[in-house]
Amino acid sequence: MTDRIKRDFSLRNQEEKTEFLQMTWCNTCMKEDLGMEDPQEYEIEGKIFIDGKCVKCHSVVTTELAFDDE
Repeated sequence: MTDRIKRDFSLRNQEEKTEFLQMTWCNTCMKEDLGMEDPQEYEIEGKIFIDGKCVKCHSVVTTELAFDDE
């Protein structure tokens, strides 16, 4: 089992936080950009993820962060 390393989402700049919380995909609603609440950022095997709750249906939403230099 791979360890999940907790990260502090609140340390991100406001522009990043706003973008990550708005640009989402909800598998339950089957819609994009509904928004996310209660973000929890973590790292697994060098990849960074943010979990939260869909603003509309409150199902878990997971975003994997991808950076342009990868």
